[in-house]
Amino acid sequence: MKVLFTCGGTAGHINPGLALARMFRERDGAEILFVGAKGGMEEQLIPREGFPIRTVKISSFYRSLSLSAIRHNLGTLKNLLTSRREAARILDEFRPDLVVGTGGYASYPVVQAAAKRGIPTAVHESNAFPGLTTKMLAKVVDKVMVGFEESRAHYPDPSKVEVTGTPVRGDFFSLSRQEARALLGYTDDKPVVLTTWGSLGAQVMNDYMVDFVARECAEGQPFHHIYGVGKRYYSRVMEKLAEKGIDLKQYPLVDVREYIYDMPVCMAAADVVLSRAGASTISEISAIAKASILVPSPNVTANHQEKNARVLSDQGGAVLMLEPECSGERLYQQVSAMLADRAGLEEMSAVLARVSVTDANERIYQVLRGLIK
Repeated sequence: MKVLFTCGGTAGHINPGLALARMFRERDGAEILFVGAKGGMEEQLIPREGFPIRTVKISSFYRSLSLSAIRHNLGTLKNLLTSRREAARILDEFRPDLVVGTGGYASYPVVQAAAKRGIPTAVHESNAFPGLTTKMLAKVVDKVMVGFEESRAHYPDPSKVEVTGTPVRGDFFSLSRQEARALLGYTDDKPVVLTTWGSLGAQVMNDYMVDFVARECAEGQPFHHIYGVGKRYYSRVMEKLAEKGIDLKQYPLVDVREYIYDMPVCMAAADVVLSRAGASTISEISAIAKASILVPSPNVTANHQEKNARVLSDQGGAVLMLEPECSGERLYQQVSAMLADRAGLEEMSAVLARVSVTDANERIYQVLRGLIK
């Protein structure tokens, strides 16, 4: 059996594909190939997990009518023609039995080409509101799998839609809090805060976090803090911390990283998670029942991250803060209040345990397996 996964752009698209690829390899001995966008972070993350990857030249569409946006979109149209030829070549060479898209622009030419050839195809949409790629592919694929029941209404053909939840890597379930703390070398009893604003980072939130880190240093490091800045903003954050006279070598409990490669370990160890509200992150937080402060990105299609976050916050499973309402001080105060209320953290965890879909991987595997003759 040969299965081709296509995804990219952010870890939120890549990680679900990796979780499913592992299942097919372990259960069926399947030969796996990933296809991503040339220059995307998938070129780094997927080989780290032991899977081969090919790339196509594809880029985004801008919704603005500015001259620069029009110029960019003309380039995208040219790339689309190139990517179709590249996708056809990859399909000719790999000859997959199944093609699965888990998000990102690279999914479009590959899944569309496979559907035209009669190869079984499916897409998975993690977000409560479908992205442009999913909307276009929903018309041609055999199955559309979605993370939330609320998403079903956004698709014209309900018979194609399966509510499965979002895949979470198996290693998120492999460690207890104490085991994860031990792996990180934490021998004291101080709580752990994990901060991540997405795999690429977020400038506004990182600027707030400079003030947050300054406050925790001034307060004598009351908790361990693992802070994933994101590849785009690491240098900026380090420079701003230096401007405030903060030498992180003097504050060993503050662990500032460009990217968090061991996310399952860090999340298992955490008492409170600060993050955006991408669907993959929400699924991970829910699956292992971690209390969180969610700050949705305002720069996404149809404000889908806020919709994702409200699925949890409306039930008491997370604290929702909108970006314009945030500051380093407000975030610090909210974290401190949550850490001081152990009963409140336990209640949040209980809510998440009730609402989370912990068997999403199995549900999706069964849907996909059913497509292969």
